[in-house]
Amino acid sequence: MGLTKQYLRYVASAVFGLIGSQKGNIVFVTLRGEKGRYVAVPACEHVFIWDLRKGEKILILQGLKQEVTCLCPSPDGLHLAVGYEDGSIRIFSLLSGEGNVTFNGHKAAITSLKYDQLGGRLASGSKDTDTIVWDVINESGLYRLKGHRDAVTQALFLREKNLLVTSGKDTLVKWWDLDTQHCFKTMVGHRTEVWGLVLVSEEKRLITGSSDSELRAWDIAYLQEMDDLEEPEPKKSRGSPPGIQDTPEPQDGTPETDETPEDRILTCRKAGSIMREGRDRVVNLAVDRTGRILACHGTDSVLEVFCILSKAEVQKKMDKKMKKARKKAKLNSSKGEEEDLEVNVEMTLQDEIQRVTNIKTSAKIKSFDLIHSPQGELKVVFLLQNNLVESYSLSPSAPAPQAVRTSRITIGGHRSDVRTLSFSSDNIAILSAAAESVKIWNRATLQCIRTMTCEYALCSFFVPGDRQVVVGTKTGKLQLYDLASGNLLETVDAHDGALWSLSLSPDQRGFVTGGADKSVKFWDFELVKDENSTQKRLSVKQTRTLQLDEDVLCVSYSPNQKLLAVSLLDCTVKIFYVDTLKFFLSLYGHKLPVICMDISYDGTLIATGSADRNVKIWGLDFGDCHKSLFAHDDSVMYLQFVPKSHLFFTAGKDHKIKQWDADKFEHIQTLEGHHQEIWCLAVSPSGDYVVSSSHDKSLRLWERTREPLILEEEREMQREAEYEESVAKEDQPVVPGETQGDNYFTGKKTIETVKAAERIMEAVELYREETAKMKEHKAICKAAGKEVPLPINPILMAYGNISPSAYVLEIFKGIKSSELEESLLVLPFSYVPDVLKLFNEFIQLGSDIELLCRCLFFLLRIHFGQITSNQMLVPVIEKLKETTISKVSQVRDVIGFNMAGLEYLKRECEAKSEVMFFADATSHLEEKKRKRKKREKLILTYT
Repeated sequence: MGLTKQYLRYVASAVFGLIGSQKGNIVFVTLRGEKGRYVAVPACEHVFIWDLRKGEKILILQGLKQEVTCLCPSPDGLHLAVGYEDGSIRIFSLLSGEGNVTFNGHKAAITSLKYDQLGGRLASGSKDTDTIVWDVINESGLYRLKGHRDAVTQALFLREKNLLVTSGKDTLVKWWDLDTQHCFKTMVGHRTEVWGLVLVSEEKRLITGSSDSELRAWDIAYLQEMDDLEEPEPKKSRGSPPGIQDTPEPQDGTPETDETPEDRILTCRKAGSIMREGRDRVVNLAVDRTGRILACHGTDSVLEVFCILSKAEVQKKMDKKMKKARKKAKLNSSKGEEEDLEVNVEMTLQDEIQRVTNIKTSAKIKSFDLIHSPQGELKVVFLLQNNLVESYSLSPSAPAPQAVRTSRITIGGHRSDVRTLSFSSDNIAILSAAAESVKIWNRATLQCIRTMTCEYALCSFFVPGDRQVVVGTKTGKLQLYDLASGNLLETVDAHDGALWSLSLSPDQRGFVTGGADKSVKFWDFELVKDENSTQKRLSVKQTRTLQLDEDVLCVSYSPNQKLLAVSLLDCTVKIFYVDTLKFFLSLYGHKLPVICMDISYDGTLIATGSADRNVKIWGLDFGDCHKSLFAHDDSVMYLQFVPKSHLFFTAGKDHKIKQWDADKFEHIQTLEGHHQEIWCLAVSPSGDYVVSSSHDKSLRLWERTREPLILEEEREMQREAEYEESVAKEDQPVVPGETQGDNYFTGKKTIETVKAAERIMEAVELYREETAKMKEHKAICKAAGKEVPLPINPILMAYGNISPSAYVLEIFKGIKSSELEESLLVLPFSYVPDVLKLFNEFIQLGSDIELLCRCLFFLLRIHFGQITSNQMLVPVIEKLKETTISKVSQVRDVIGFNMAGLEYLKRECEAKSEVMFFADATSHLEEKKRKRKKREKLILTYT
């Protein structure tokens, strides 16, 4: 067997240049006991925690491969729930930064996450139209609520009642009774999508925001409160506009009466509308924890802030209104009649919800969060569209409240997409340039060390010596910057159109530019006298021009500086001699223009990448095409050889970076991480680092490791990943009695649940084999008349020489709580009888009662028909019935005893604290008495 060529693996090293990505929402988090200082923002697949006061990133919550779409902090401030694009949810600890709990139940992106008041339950809404309620403590799903016909936009728990209210893009607001897990009321009073909802006024009012300029308010009356009132009058429309119904559509088509089943829990009536200043849809609608401040924004850069007045404030306002009305009525009465004038003043929604102010941000708002401090100050933080975080503060109680900007996090990233990247010659500095600025980053620390304003940059490079940089812009200008001072040294009008490409000459004395004005220009570096100082400064001078018939898209020098490759808009690449500018070769074969190209270090190969998704490898001696590779699923945006090798990297609009071997024409590896189109990449001069930029605003650093990469193993891993993905996409297992697709369980089939089921099957099979071996061993011992040594299974020995039945229990205990039900659902019925017998044995021993009962009841639910019809299992079920009831009652008694003990300890602690409190009070009183006596003595002595 011949020796295979070894490659070295590149791995993801870091994500930088990103402050916050657009798909998720920003939230305040509590860290180190401080509220209102730290915020969590989604950053592609990670979550960044920023310190608003210092403007520093203090924690990174490492995520999965999928992009973050939703964040929600727990009420106790210790955890953060993170929803992802693929429908998974992870709960991170903010103390350790680790995500220990993962929930898989949704098939599409998470759109809403909300904890209940105590933080024990989590409601998640998704684009797959389902709402799932999760038990955070037990790490399992409780129930799936189906009813919406489009994506769920918001879900809220009620504090006092066991109810859930959800809104969706299907224009509906649904009320769910969580005791019975069914929808008991559907509000159909919206013409367009409902984008947000909040509960205010002690949960007696619901405010919804949709795709118009109205915020609709709905009065909620609960059953307990209605029982104390008199019989209400027949329903009347309280000023509802035509077409808005505030009760659900009758299911059977009959006219609705007052005694509808849903009105037995609560009634919901439209109270009115608040008009927003914005004319577009509501993007986010939120209320602070006190329920006093309401805020919303649309697709623009204005946040509208409202204040919900208390009953006393509303009464005071109404009294003033009444006083004014009476005064006006007296003035209007022409005759001085002595009888009292009857004045009626109606309370409107505007009297209860008062507009405070508008907060104007520097760019379009993507999401916001607000927190009301005990001092009465309102803090608002914004995640903006241009990769920016801003925070404002205002005092709502002030006569004319004005929002003041308190902090701004800008230095960590560009405001727009990075279109060009470049490495310094010592591999230490990275240059990134976008539409508004050039930034220099330290590769080791990933800190931005210099920011310089520029025009829309398209290409760049470090001048030899790494003290200056040259940037080519969309307006055709060359901008020369000094890195030490950060100043713009010179701007040269190089081309009439966009300057698409720059290439430094191998002798490092000049460079060449190509632009949209159909010309290639040659430039030399020169030192000129600086007007502001005595020293000379670097400048550029044009030496020659090569005029062509088409727009120039890319230029590249050969390493020996004899040839110049120029790609044109007519899909060809022309090769010219540098000294005479005579035409040498034409490389044609691409169906669309060549966007990028590079020449290998020895000048023998040129690789071209095109918008037709192909990469072609050509020989520079005769211009023959060695190989055409279908490289990406979309346009190839950038291509660069690794120095001193025939390996090259390509970046495409399909979000992937790929490495290729130009000698063997093989795909080596794929670097996946970006979530949007990749615009450019740069390979360091040493070849150890690759940096890439994308439309998702992130810059990613990839590092070459010492780990060898074998192509056969890489292909095998790729096939395994494809298989795992196909397993997850297969239809969910159907429970007997249900139709395909009607899955009311909260879990979802994943490769983890399939592997967990396989582990259970292997454990049961090992138990069967070992049990059979034990029987054989007993028979052999009986026949031999002496004890024969029993061979021990190595797996059981690895677990501490346990019994086969104990090994099965260990496997069950090792399955994640959130994956348990789905693993049992995948388990074939042929294994269930053995599992039930083992459960009976375990429960009798009193080990892990809670886990075993959970598994037992689930198996009985899904295999009820088969279990009850199987005569062999009847005695097993009878035994399980007896043992389960007795053992569960024992566990319940223990829990009751422990609870009583904890209550006693609580009372003891309270009693001790009261004693200490009174002791402090008496000592304080005695001290006062002593001081008084001292004063009296002084007065007596004075007199």
